[in-house]
Amino acid sequence: MKKMISVALGMALVTGALTTTSAFAATTLESVKEKGNLQCGVTSGLPGFSQPDEKGNWTGIDVDTCRAVAAAIFGDAKAVEFTPLTAKERFTALQSGEIDMLSRNTTWTLTRDTSLGLNFAGVNYYDGQGFLVNKNIGVDDATQLDGATVCIQAGTTTELNLSDYFRAKGMKFKPIVFDTSEQTVQGFAAGRCDVLTSDRSQLAALRSKLADPNTAKILPNTISKEPLGPVVRQGDDQWFNIVKWVLFLQINAEELGVTMANVDEMLKSDNPNVQRLLGTDGDMGAKLGLPDDFGHAIVKQVGNYGEMYDRNVGPDTALGLERGINALWTNGGILYAPPVR
Repeated sequence: MKKMISVALGMALVTGALTTTSAFAATTLESVKEKGNLQCGVTSGLPGFSQPDEKGNWTGIDVDTCRAVAAAIFGDAKAVEFTPLTAKERFTALQSGEIDMLSRNTTWTLTRDTSLGLNFAGVNYYDGQGFLVNKNIGVDDATQLDGATVCIQAGTTTELNLSDYFRAKGMKFKPIVFDTSEQTVQGFAAGRCDVLTSDRSQLAALRSKLADPNTAKILPNTISKEPLGPVVRQGDDQWFNIVKWVLFLQINAEELGVTMANVDEMLKSDNPNVQRLLGTDGDMGAKLGLPDDFGHAIVKQVGNYGEMYDRNVGPDTALGLERGINALWTNGGILYAPPVR
């Protein structure tokens, strides 16, 4: 009996210690504020999504997603440090706490959502896997790729998608696997493979890196769904909500016509949706642990979703990507965010 009491008391002390530790553990938001900046994981270099210039200045949709979160927290979109990661490194870096969030053209899947201890906080680009080929091989459709040598990046969903597609079509292929997207396009350019496969947006980015982009083309086939978006660790609902609602706010801002150019004027708006978005009415920011004008800071410094899209991957950029399904639901796309209310 004494032994049972002793064991029970010991378990209670351990449980109490764990509870106390958890109670005093800093939240991600507190940790980020204490550091004075957001640590964000991105690609090592993918035009339109995340890429540094010769001076180390980062640009891209994924970069802007990070900057929007920094603007929401600090009122300063520049309060962010970028950690370039390969596809194989990205999840470990987030799980270990090396970064605060991952914004690295990462596909949301069931397995990743359930077995890695991570949460996807939304979709900042709806994509699908395709194929890039040299025009001189005379291929116009993916069904003509039987026996092809294919360049693939390791640690991505493209490997499984490729196997599924070729098996379903009764075709064979030889994979040539590289660690980074930069290596895959170099392999393609050097003729090590007949075709390069990845998300279609990434193919457009990699095609722009070729000495002569006009020598290659993206085939019309799309063989998968690739919803890409920011990722956080599980177990911190406040941080999950912050990253999620920063993205939702940018989408809502575009729908409401709030832009970088007019955001200050919109502070005078009598539209209650705009008032809640910009913090002139209500306590939307406080519900997240942020300043109530966090939406104004985001749009003022980073822009709404459409502005972010157009300057990084839109029709007037090197990637030249039309909005397509990434258009607002009101414009024939599938971009739809819950209301800020």
